[in-house]
Formats: sequence, structure tokens, C-alpha cells
Amino acid sequence: MRYLAIDLGDKRTGLAVGDNELRMAQPVCVLQVPIGDLLITAITKAIEEQGVDALVMGLPLNMDGSLGQRVEITKTFAEKLRAATNLDIHFQDERLTSSAAEEQLSGSGKTHKQKKENARRTRCCRNTKRFSTLIV
Repeated sequence: MRYLAIDLGDKRTGLAVGDNELRMAQPVCVLQVPIGDLLITAITKAIEEQGVDALVMGLPLNMDGSLGQRVEITKTFAEKLRAATNLDIHFQDERLTSSAAEEQLSGSGKTHKQKKENARRTRCCRNTKRFSTLIV
């Protein structure tokens, strides 16, 4: 199965593609589009270009496993995306992906601005890799 992972943000949304055979993730892009219909259109275009079978979205849970304040935004957007694409959407716990991405980028020699731009892409790849280890 080939899938597109989505790291949803208010202004930027990271996309990565992965599959369950190779269990690898590769960043696709970071969309500079706010949440809404234009973002759904942009993601739909990426789905067509990447030829994916399913979608994976990061689920922003709190550290204790309870639902974070952004869960409702994520799930509402996911329902609109599911209606537009007719693809299954799987949710992946994204706890600690931000700190792991920051740690990975800390030794990169990039400026703060460059790290910030790459962080969403890195988080998305981490969610993709986590998800790929769960599917058989």
C-alpha cells in the first residue's frame, strides 16, 4: 500500500509519501496554504501525482494520551478530505515528533528559519515511518 502522510498546520502542511513494503518515507513538499478548501484542492492534486491508496494524518494527542485541543480541527479537516478524495484516512499519534524533528535538525548547520521550514517535512516523514511499522 502506498500512502500520503499529512502534517496539518494552520499555515503550512507537510506531505510525505511512504509504503508498507519498503517501510520508507520521503518528503513530498510543504504546502503554504491555510486550512480550508484550497488546501483540500492542493492535497488532492498531490494524491493524484503520487498515486496513493490511503492517507495518514498526525493526531495531536497530549502527552498523557488525552485529546489535544487541535484534535477536533484535525478530524473535521480529515472528514472533508475523505469526502473529497474517497480515500481511507488513518490517524497516527504524533506525540514527540516535534521534539524529535528539532533534535534531528539541531546539528544540521541550518539557520533557525531554515530549520523551521524543514521541521514540518521532517515531522511528516517521522509519522509516515511510524505508521509504516504498524501495517502488515
